[in-house]
Amino acid sequence: MKKTYVTSMPDHIGSFLKASKCFSALGINITRVSYNKAVDSHTLFIDAEGTEDQLRKADIELEKIGYLHSSNNNKTSIVLIEFRLEDVPGSVTNVLTLINDFNFNISYISSQENGTDYQYFKMGLYVEDIDKISEFLKAAEKLCKVRIIDYNSSEKVYDNSIFYSTYVMGLTKTMGLSDDVGRELLVNVNLAMQTLDEQGLSPYRTFDSISKFAELLGASKGQGFVPRITEHKISDRSDITLIEPPCGSNTMILKSDCEYLFIDSGYACYKDEMLDIFRSLVPGFDSMRKTILITHADVDHCGLLPIFDEIITSHKSALCLKNEYLHKDGYREKNPLHKPYINICKALTSYAPADPDKISPLWNDISDLKEPLTQTGFFDFGEFHFEVYEGKGGHLPGEIVLIDYAKHIAITGDIYINIKGLTSEQARYNQYAPILMTSVDTDPALCLEERKAIMQRLGVGQWQIFGAHGYKKDYSVNA
Repeated sequence: MKKTYVTSMPDHIGSFLKASKCFSALGINITRVSYNKAVDSHTLFIDAEGTEDQLRKADIELEKIGYLHSSNNNKTSIVLIEFRLEDVPGSVTNVLTLINDFNFNISYISSQENGTDYQYFKMGLYVEDIDKISEFLKAAEKLCKVRIIDYNSSEKVYDNSIFYSTYVMGLTKTMGLSDDVGRELLVNVNLAMQTLDEQGLSPYRTFDSISKFAELLGASKGQGFVPRITEHKISDRSDITLIEPPCGSNTMILKSDCEYLFIDSGYACYKDEMLDIFRSLVPGFDSMRKTILITHADVDHCGLLPIFDEIITSHKSALCLKNEYLHKDGYREKNPLHKPYINICKALTSYAPADPDKISPLWNDISDLKEPLTQTGFFDFGEFHFEVYEGKGGHLPGEIVLIDYAKHIAITGDIYINIKGLTSEQARYNQYAPILMTSVDTDPALCLEERKAIMQRLGVGQWQIFGAHGYKKDYSVNA
């Protein structure tokens, strides 16, 4: 049994040794340790492996020595305050005296002259009782103009003693998540930092990217959810509706006669917004049997799977979804570079795995694919007749491409997307995954070969290529 401990340890010699002895005495093996004093001078992450009884005893021992984080310590906080002081010698002395009278500790201070008669002092105050802040501000306003700065939205790390807890608190607030999600985020934010730090990347770039990613997700909810929706006439009997949200994958709705098929479904956090769109586009949506096909089993394509009655996938994608349902690692989590980001993404977007009983794996299951793209079967829907190709796993194992040669339509998932057809919001969103995962592709070189193979399989004529992000691409193949 494995468990991640988020410990709060004194910043002095022998602190880790004390915790290590605790685990050793109980016969528990430490499998991962992460500590970065420049990020947080007290928080140490320890992955431990032992029996359930051993880990339970470790909980008790670590709590006795005060090393476990307390989620109930809501009275402690960092408050960032800007003081507008006259630019004369000694002007800051009265403020420092006031801070000392309130027994606040200064964790950060910054000031620089700006050519005016005033200086703006920014100070991070470590406050053990936040109820005292109001009283302090009233007294400070008698000395100078004072402004509270939002710690979580500031661009720098102003304190390194309770950084992680404050940082994660900001993420959960941005997405409107419960406190229960906080610990999971805490562990994976640290794991992302450690993973990328070992690649030689700045930990602060990691934190900044995660914050901006969460801000984009949050800003796109509710009234901010404004997808680009376009209709594409295929024939007198059939058409395709393309829904492009600001964040996450596109959703396609294929209509042939009076039948509907959905392809990919975006993030779970936009469930209410997407349901409103589905109801406006599809008559009788709530009462109909709902079928969806997914191009691959990434979290931003599978968020709404639980609302569907049937889920059509490749065999490998079906296995990935089943493993997630059983709380096992999916394909992304098996990649150490991708695992932290995917777990953060799942937590921030409230992802829930689909019931395996709803999943219908189709086509041939070829375990050892030889070519970048291999035909595995056919898929018919209404008047659409698709040849189905499975990729070798350049983007993600189980990925499929659908090609209708009669109607010159290709549905390419994430193997091929129209980069030039992204909206500005989609382009901003798409820049963060490569930073946090080092690459969105499992094997970038192989994915390039798959993209080439798609284009080589398109026959002569005018093609409409529907990728899973961005607008459709019109593509001409000459004789």
